[in-house]
Amino acid sequence: MLIGIAAALLACLGYGTASVLQGYGARQAAAETHEPAGDHGPTLRSTVAAALTPAFIAGMVLDLVGFAGSLVSARLIPLFLSQTIMSANLAVTAVLGIAVLGIRLQRRDWLAIAAVLLSLCVLGATAGPLGDDSAPPAFHWGVLITSIAVLLNGIGLIRLLGTRAAIPAGLLAGILYGGMAIAVRVVNGIEPLSPKVLLADPAAYAVVIAGVGGFYLFTVALQIGSVNGAAAALVVGETVVPGVIGVVLLGDTARPGMGWLVAVAFVAAVVSAVAVAVFGAAENSQALASEPAQ
Repeated sequence: MLIGIAAALLACLGYGTASVLQGYGARQAAAETHEPAGDHGPTLRSTVAAALTPAFIAGMVLDLVGFAGSLVSARLIPLFLSQTIMSANLAVTAVLGIAVLGIRLQRRDWLAIAAVLLSLCVLGATAGPLGDDSAPPAFHWGVLITSIAVLLNGIGLIRLLGTRAAIPAGLLAGILYGGMAIAVRVVNGIEPLSPKVLLADPAAYAVVIAGVGGFYLFTVALQIGSVNGAAAALVVGETVVPGVIGVVLLGDTARPGMGWLVAVAFVAAVVSAVAVAVFGAAENSQALASEPAQ
C-alpha cells in the first residue's frame, strides 16, 4: 500500500509540473509563430511547434516520470485512491502557475484546491484492500474500443468547437488517462513478465492509444484555454471513470464501515476540481477579452 501511495504522489508531482511547463511551451510557441487558433482549434503545425519547445520537452520528460508512477500505483492500490491522489497535481499546477505563468489565484480557487487536498487525505485514510487484477476478455476489448471512440470524439469536438474546446478536450484527455489506468490494472503479461502474452492482450494497445491520445488532447487544451481549467477538467476525467469502474467492476473497496465517507470524499474532490475548472475557464476568457487586438 505505501509503495503504491508513494508512486501515486510521484505521478502527482510529475504531472502537475509537466502541465505548467507544457502550458508555458504552448504559449511560447503561439507567441513565436503568431498563428491564431481559429474557429476550428489549433492546427497540427502549431501543436507540433508547441511540443518542440524546450519547456514542453521538459514537461514530456516529467510526464514519463508521472506515467511510471501511475503504472506502479494502478497495480498496487485501489484505482479510486491512486487516481484521486494523482488529481492533486491540480494543486501543483496552480501553485507553480503563479511563478511560471503569472497566474493569479483568487480566494475561491484556493478554497477549491484545499477541498481537493482534504478529500485526498480522507480517501487515503479510508481506502481498503485492492480488488481484482483480472477481467474477462470482453473487458479488455471494451477498454480498447472505448479509448479509440473517446479519442475520435475529442478530435471531432476540437474541430467543431475550436477555441471553446479547452475544457471538453481536457475532460476527454482525463477519461483517456483513466482508461489507461484501467488497462494497466488488468493487462496480462506483466506479472510474471511475458512479452508474448502482453502483445496478445487488447488492453496493452489500449494503454498506448489512451496514453498518446490523452497527451494529444491535453496538449490542444493547453494551447487554447486556461492551464488551471484544462488541468482541472483532466482531473475529473482521470478520477471519476477509473474510480467508479474500480469499485463496480474490479472490486476495489473501502475499510469496513467507511464506504459512505469514501463516497463523500470522492464526490467532494470531483466537485472541487470542477469548480477550479469553471473558475479557470472564466478567468481565461476575461483575460483574452481584455487583450488588445493584434
